[in-house]
Amino acid sequence: MDTCGTSPEPLLDALVRGRGPRTVEIAGERIGPDRLLAAAGAVADRVAGAGTVALLARACRETVVGVAGCLAAGVTVVPVPADCGEAEREHILRDSGARLLLVPGTGPPPPARDGSVPLLPVSAGESGRASHPEPPADHAALVLYTSGTTGPAKGVPVRRSAIAADLDALAEVWQWSSQDVLVHGLPLFHVHGLVLGILGALRIGSGLVHTGRPTPARYAAAGGTLYFGVPTVWSRISRDAGAARALSRARLLVSGSAALPAPVHEALGALTGQAPVERYGMTETLITLSARADGPRRRGHVGTPLPGTEARLLGEDGRAVAPDGVTFGELSVRGPTVFDGYLGRPADTAAAFDDRGWFRTGDVATVDEDGWYRIIGRTSTDIISSGGFRIGAGEVEDALLEHPAVGGGARGGPAGRTTTWGNGWLPSSSRTVREPRSWRSSSRRGCRPTRGRARSTSCPTCRATTWGRCASPT
Repeated sequence: MDTCGTSPEPLLDALVRGRGPRTVEIAGERIGPDRLLAAAGAVADRVAGAGTVALLARACRETVVGVAGCLAAGVTVVPVPADCGEAEREHILRDSGARLLLVPGTGPPPPARDGSVPLLPVSAGESGRASHPEPPADHAALVLYTSGTTGPAKGVPVRRSAIAADLDALAEVWQWSSQDVLVHGLPLFHVHGLVLGILGALRIGSGLVHTGRPTPARYAAAGGTLYFGVPTVWSRISRDAGAARALSRARLLVSGSAALPAPVHEALGALTGQAPVERYGMTETLITLSARADGPRRRGHVGTPLPGTEARLLGEDGRAVAPDGVTFGELSVRGPTVFDGYLGRPADTAAAFDDRGWFRTGDVATVDEDGWYRIIGRTSTDIISSGGFRIGAGEVEDALLEHPAVGGGARGGPAGRTTTWGNGWLPSSSRTVREPRSWRSSSRRGCRPTRGRARSTSCPTCRATTWGRCASPT
């Protein structure tokens, strides 16, 4: 399968040039680089000219074959969550304009309504021989769908050049090379699991082990050098001392998609001998901020902008906030990995960008004098205004999770109300635990009262107990 065409660098560079992963293993099934190329060639031959093709993103090697084949043919891939409901699937297929739905693996095909797109099975055993030129760099490689928390899921076209730029920047920042073996068990329909977790290995040439279910035992048995996970995965591993210690042989642990709780960060550092690297990104921007493999790891911080990416924080008055590590601002980014606009939604696109091309992420963050960012939460849901304070719900959660009597928690509020907030907390045991003096004093650091008081009774955090980490005052 020749996909080089006139481009000096195909998107899946290592795979196409014969420097691909030594092996790709997905949920226990392996496929070598030659077989992967041949099977992807067969898919490319069958989908060429289709324009846009959806793919049921199951955790199997045929999903990798399907994605690689579509990209080789210059077809835009629309990953569809394998476990999504019929209504969501039909919305994605209709909104994206997909001409086909690729069905990888041996599982049953999804139920389809009358008039739905044709199904095309994907096999790892077929071979193709046709030559397909490398598409233009600005061609959409993927259309990824947002979570749809504020309405129907929106399509985000992701350019081939954006994927290449992001993976190359991460290869530099994380020192990611063909000598690595990447391990993860993340879903294959979003940025972390698909773009980084599959396309990254095929572009860089590192080995790849997808564990299927991301259990501590499977992570420990994989023997990788580079591990990707989300906080729930790392939390489970941190509670399994044997599995965590097995990861001490790894070169780098990466956490993303949500803030890593402080107790998990500390437990992983103690058990594995290294703190995880945290990073930040969105479907619309790919990964834009990260700590470096050869730099410090700061608990609760997502690092600095990747090479080629710019980031800034603006206050409610539209001015840049002070880089003091405390003052809140809405995060905006721009650079080669940021998308051009939502699929078929010009009004949403216009609202997401300013007139200088900055994308408004909708996330609130702080930045310190060293340029390190800390994500506080979403402007629409996670920022509480009370008694002259702007309080990050995540900050309250982190403070509570540091208490030795708290084993876990979730934040939320009454249905249908956006002006109130609440938390539910799970004790780690039924016994009474005295608050250590060191914990009380450290948890109070960063509380910024107004009106000159040492502690404001108007602050929900400080009113509830004698400790808390409050946000900067409004």
